[in-house]
Amino acid sequence: MSSLFLLLLTACDGGTSKSASSDGKLQKVNIMLDWYPNAVHSFLYTAQEKGYFKKQGLDVNIQMPADTNDPLKLVAAGKIDMALSYQPEVLVARGENIPVRSFAAIVRHPLNHLMFPADSSIHSPKDLAGKTVGYPSIPLDEAIINTMVKTDGGDPQKVKMVDVGWDLIPAMATKKTDALIGGYINHEKLLLDKEGHPMRTLNPTDYGVPDYYELVMVGSEKGLKEKPDVYKKFMAAVREGQKYVAANPEEGLSILMKHEDKSSPLDKDVETKSLQILLPLMDAKDKPFGYQDPESWNKVAKWLKDSKVINQNVNPQDAFINL
Repeated sequence: MSSLFLLLLTACDGGTSKSASSDGKLQKVNIMLDWYPNAVHSFLYTAQEKGYFKKQGLDVNIQMPADTNDPLKLVAAGKIDMALSYQPEVLVARGENIPVRSFAAIVRHPLNHLMFPADSSIHSPKDLAGKTVGYPSIPLDEAIINTMVKTDGGDPQKVKMVDVGWDLIPAMATKKTDALIGGYINHEKLLLDKEGHPMRTLNPTDYGVPDYYELVMVGSEKGLKEKPDVYKKFMAAVREGQKYVAANPEEGLSILMKHEDKSSPLDKDVETKSLQILLPLMDAKDKPFGYQDPESWNKVAKWLKDSKVINQNVNPQDAFINL
């Protein structure tokens, strides 16, 4: 993730959705993933394969980003209809007057946990004093560490943050850092465990960080206002997709595996464990899949402002809509 959002002015191959024609043709919709296809996207590919999008009159084109900063930029610029992004990033974008809104919470809790070797002397965040924490140079990750250490009674100034880019796994495997932030419990942790580097983790929400939505579905303000029916139909289809995956996780995973990107091949064992971790974290309980709690947006916006990740006042109620 990056807090730098500049509107993309160049053309994009995808284009935006076109209204369904009077002869009943399917409505074209372009969605961009947050990353390469993996377990968290199973509901999308299942909705596609099972015909749930078609049933809603949609022809959905699922795209992978060339860069993880692309999805929000392309949505804001009107180059694609919707994208997977992150709740804090949506609020940062709003603070920079970028007109995007979340219309669904996909993963309802943080996947980004503090990670360290199982045999480490670290047992709680204050133990990071004098230690190095590798991270991909993202302000959000700095805010998470600061909040966790302060809440635990420690001094964040005594923690050395080391920019390792996205080489999180090598940084830990080669003991370049004592701990990591920016890695996910359903990805980096599983891969490190599998490679013989067992890890322990601490959940930021146990140490003062609000229980934010890790992944959200985002559209532009203009698109959501002008074509609300497209987004409502999309949500009806993905709710069916998620329901199917939750009831049939093995089949949902095998559908996903057909869509793996050749440049980022998937490990079936890792993705199986990932989906097991994800499904409970995607469950909205008595609410429909994707439901967003206004209080979550209030708490996360306040924390980002207090942590100086956002400098401007942001009205959190403008940052999301429930469909």
